[in-house]
Amino acid sequence: MESNKDEALKCLSIAQKHRNAGNLPSAQRFCQKSLNLFSTPEATKLLAVVEAELASGPSSSSSSSASTSSATGSGAGFSTSTETHPSSSSTRHRHTESSAKANGSATNGSAKSGSGAEEKKREYTNEQAAVVKRIRSCKVTEYYEILSLKRDCEEADIKKAYRKLALSLHPDKNGAPGADEAFKMVSKAFQVLSDSQKRAAYDQHGSDPEQRGSGMPSFSRGSPGFAPGPFANGFDGEISPEELFNMFFGGGGLGGGGPRFSASFGPGGFRTQNIRTNFQQRRNAAPENNQPRSVFIQLLPILLLLGITLLNALPSLFTSAPTPDPRFSFTPTSRYNVERSTNGLGVKYHVNGAEFSSHPIAAELARNEQQPGPELRRYENTIERVYTQDLYVQCQRGADRKERMKNEEVGMFGIGTDWDKVRRIDAEPVKSCEELRRLGLLK
Repeated sequence: MESNKDEALKCLSIAQKHRNAGNLPSAQRFCQKSLNLFSTPEATKLLAVVEAELASGPSSSSSSSASTSSATGSGAGFSTSTETHPSSSSTRHRHTESSAKANGSATNGSAKSGSGAEEKKREYTNEQAAVVKRIRSCKVTEYYEILSLKRDCEEADIKKAYRKLALSLHPDKNGAPGADEAFKMVSKAFQVLSDSQKRAAYDQHGSDPEQRGSGMPSFSRGSPGFAPGPFANGFDGEISPEELFNMFFGGGGLGGGGPRFSASFGPGGFRTQNIRTNFQQRRNAAPENNQPRSVFIQLLPILLLLGITLLNALPSLFTSAPTPDPRFSFTPTSRYNVERSTNGLGVKYHVNGAEFSSHPIAAELARNEQQPGPELRRYENTIERVYTQDLYVQCQRGADRKERMKNEEVGMFGIGTDWDKVRRIDAEPVKSCEELRRLGLLK
């Protein structure tokens, strides 16, 4: 896109500065980033030169840097106008020479600093070199290809692939040329694919979800307050590939729970440091100390529930069960042989004489000289409520029946309607409705 051209030119300028400083892996990475943003002939040419220097070793690095620098500077005019990348200070670079062994299975790499001082040799096998070559042949955003995974892979497959490649490419184990960059590419691929939001954005747009314009929400691209997972921080910002490695393997590096390997990436390659810590022992001892407290906290909701249930049951333990109200009927039968009327609406109801006389309501009437007390009023209010609710239901049914009869007689347009019959239907009384009107509950 034309809008990315300025960013692409900046990346190309940074790549040229890394190459002039002798940091060929970083120069190659920024060249590839420049081509991903906006393809230019200068970036293509510089990338070819850098890859040729990486393949040929340190001999051609110094001889061709000046010519390529002048070519890119004249073509784009940005080599002196852009800002200096932070990683270009305190430059140290490392090149690897290969010498065949007797069995042909392993080679030794010798690293040289900018001043020519020799550093500790780093060994690697042909298999490790092949892994590095395969990963370096992938584009920086081909995360599935870097981890050798299919797009429909599961999370367990992603972790398994990262575990295998990280152990193979770790700086303590692999000294092949370009292993550092391959290790960073693997770490970047795992950071994106292990996060569900970043993986969804990558599957949709096919670009780095942490770059602007990639379709990823801004809070998901490395914002510390909204990091959705342990591997969701920025690749070049808050978490380094080595920190990711330590997080994934439990903070122990390649040496178990004691020493911890740490590293920083830059133009000088890896700068390693081993830190002795007893964090693993403290972490293993913490669950034993907290176990009694955690068990109590887990049982606390159950204990509270039992306590509340016991408190609710306490009143019923010290009081007798209430006596049910006497049964009643609105029609007289041989069982319900005593007629009574409510004191409110005057609704007639019938009760069983023997049952009513033995109920506390009868004793209340006797104490009050046949005057209604609170228990009798509550009992008769229940009777009136049942009676009026039944009347309301029957009245509604009668009104609906009359309406259906009228609609059937009138028809769609009222042609040939017997209007006298319609008036008779309207005048037909509904007993339940009339009873409600008598009680003053319906107008």
